[in-house]
Amino acid sequence: MVKAGRAAATWRAYREVSKPGSPGLGARLRAVPRMLRAAVKGDYPGLTKGKIAMLGMAVAYIVSPIDVVPDFLLGLGVVDDFGVFLWLATALLGESGQYVEWERDPRATSR
Repeated sequence: MVKAGRAAATWRAYREVSKPGSPGLGARLRAVPRMLRAAVKGDYPGLTKGKIAMLGMAVAYIVSPIDVVPDFLLGLGVVDDFGVFLWLATALLGESGQYVEWERDPRATSR
């Protein structure tokens, strides 16, 4: 059930990125560092410190050698890392798209 939810969220992110008029994948990826800087400085209200902490924990989980499901369990150990990666990629693509829209017109984008 959780895997289906992650797959659905990834599909929604793909559809959003490929929608005409929406910021493309390249624009979203280039916006991630700007978005994080603006959020940390307090200039961008769309990304809270709690969301930044969740993104940071996801990165730490992926790169950490300590997992909930150990990687030596073939199949299962990699699947949990990949699930966290999918969540991270989906969250970053969604947030960065909203940030690009906010950069275009900070008054038009309501959060």
